[in-house]
Amino acid sequence: MGQSNTKSGKTMPENYEGIVNLITAEYVNLSSGFQKIARYVTQNPNVVALESISHIAAKCETHPSSLVRFAQEFGYSGFKEMQAVFQTRLATAAPGFRERVKALDGELSRNINSGNRGYLRDLVVRDIAALQDLLERVPEEDLAATAELLTKAGTIYIAGQLRSEPIASLFRYLLTMLHRRVVLLNPAGGLAQEMAETMDIHDVVVAISFRHYAQEVVTIAERAAGKSVPVIVITDSQLSPLAKDATVLFTVPEDEYSFSRSLAAPVCLVQCLAVAVAGLLQSSPITPPRIPTVTEKLRTGRNAASNPKRPPKPRS
Repeated sequence: MGQSNTKSGKTMPENYEGIVNLITAEYVNLSSGFQKIARYVTQNPNVVALESISHIAAKCETHPSSLVRFAQEFGYSGFKEMQAVFQTRLATAAPGFRERVKALDGELSRNINSGNRGYLRDLVVRDIAALQDLLERVPEEDLAATAELLTKAGTIYIAGQLRSEPIASLFRYLLTMLHRRVVLLNPAGGLAQEMAETMDIHDVVVAISFRHYAQEVVTIAERAAGKSVPVIVITDSQLSPLAKDATVLFTVPEDEYSFSRSLAAPVCLVQCLAVAVAGLLQSSPITPPRIPTVTEKLRTGRNAASNPKRPPKPRS
């Protein structure tokens, strides 16, 4: 049982997956206020399950009555009925981000409660929690499908701007060291979209963007999808404007928007994808896949130059 009909005639999802899928499908048709609520409830399901309507409304910067109307928009009699679906999920789900943060905070405090060391502890706690969430969130089939696409692609185009630019640059470096043909679609010179026009169905686009989404990255993903080019998306939510064009979608949610938004989880994800590609490229099933470094290659080249192979002596 996943859905039932209400007196209003609307279909009311009876499980968490159903409500998230319905919100995702209807997102573009929602008002800006409802879209803000939609982003919060899909990225913070445990908070929605446990906190009061007043607390959740404050987080969404809206009035509690808006949450009631939001729930009614999706067929529920009120917010409490929708919240019960989130509570059912929580009863069987793994610990969420906030629960991990609370547990890790107590474990790692060690009397460091203020100053710069306190900031460091808070960042470490949140990064550990984000990495644990990533481990449970990413399915094996998505990793395998992405590695296959990246291995077979003629050219890999990578688009990531603003906060996502370091992730894109790292991924470009790793794939280049694996001898993949990679084009980084950065905004330098204003030609990123024109460079993207050279892609075809034998290529792959990797689009990386988080809220607030870089419009040029969104446009590049849309153009790629329009040309039937596979698009690998790394973003923060199913509601991201990038999600609709994804051949493979990786969501790395952010718990909250603060000055320092962690890159630990998305960096770990692209490292994993690069290792998966290395595993497909390397023939030995016994040796663990590895990615060479520039310094390692330079050192190997110097050794080869200093010890050139001598031709065999002619026989007398």
